Amino acid sequence: MNIVTVCGMGFGTSLILKMAVDEILKKNGITANVEACDLGSVKGKIADLVVSTSELEPELKKLNFNVVFVKNAIDKKDIEEKVLEAIKKLK
Repeated sequence: MNIVTVCGMGFGTSLILKMAVDEILKKNGITANVEACDLGSVKGKIADLVVSTSELEPELKKLNFNVVFVKNAIDKKDIEEKVLEAIKKLK
């Protein structure tokens, strides 16, 4: 499974979100390739799931991705709930 994280606050915030997603996946025994990117490069990525902060919703809804929107890059409870729910739907 390929997961891409992207945030409106820039690549650094996308990396923080990536680290949160990596931690959640490890905790739940889920194997996936997680990659951080910026909005400009997300179009060229192959992803089963895109995890993004909500400020990018208008831009990402235009693309053909399974996207889950989280409140921010550091709310691990929100990220965990939404990412795990989205992964269940992919299976």
